[in-house]
Amino acid sequence: MSPITHSNSDCASPSSPRALIAIILAAGKGTRMQSDLPKVMHPVAGRPMVRWVVDAAREIGCTRIVLVVGYGAELIEAEFAGDRDVEFALQAEQLGTGHAVSMSKALLESVAMGTDFFVLCGDGPLIRSATLGALLTAHRSATASATLATSVIDEPTGYGRIVRNSTGAFERIVEHKDASEIERAIGEINPSYYCVRGEELFTTLAQIGNSNRSGEYYFTDLFGILASAGHTVYAVDAVPAEDVLSINDPTQLATVDAILRARPVSRTANTSQRPHPTMGVSQ
Repeated sequence: MSPITHSNSDCASPSSPRALIAIILAAGKGTRMQSDLPKVMHPVAGRPMVRWVVDAAREIGCTRIVLVVGYGAELIEAEFAGDRDVEFALQAEQLGTGHAVSMSKALLESVAMGTDFFVLCGDGPLIRSATLGALLTAHRSATASATLATSVIDEPTGYGRIVRNSTGAFERIVEHKDASEIERAIGEINPSYYCVRGEELFTTLAQIGNSNRSGEYYFTDLFGILASAGHTVYAVDAVPAEDVLSINDPTQLATVDAILRARPVSRTANTSQRPHPTMGVSQ
């Protein structure tokens, strides 16, 4: 695996002097997919699902994209062999999403200062660059250390819940299996669209533990750690409910395939940031 080298000026956004880099998690096998293919390589609307995520990152301005790979890494690397803006970090052992993101440290720590990082999941091809734009605008407008896009849905089972304090400000994310009955009643969920300042990313990742029911290092814990330490953490309701579905099994694959095929040719149709009565900042 030979990473592509980039200068520190790569990924600069036209509207900001801060650089913009995407880290896309693509290491899982996806055992429920009933296939030997890495999950993110299953085709959706004629293309590997991870391609949709890479394209959305490019469209919003990232010119450096790191795919965190694991199972079937060689197939993913072959798919992107001609993409000069894509490089790879290996997660040899899957210990959770926080651990996965930390695998990019060797590639990215030297350019972390002055950079905003999107952290995205390779199994979410319904992503739109316009949604990432709303997330990035909110992040930079709030001068936040970290920002996440949320969604309010009718059936939140299985998703991480957004816990807010009495003033409506973000407090933490709790995964479904770790949530109390009260927390499971929350309809605002985490669709896994994140933007984090490089100044805080890798130092905070080092503080994440694995004291949870899965025994994994959750990337989502980073936001609660930053909020409790007094950093600005912003949570904005920016993901339309119809774009939330990620792919974990063949049924969901077929559903997402149909949704993408039904979209207009431009899949970046306007997705504006929608106000939310409990939108808030923890600082």
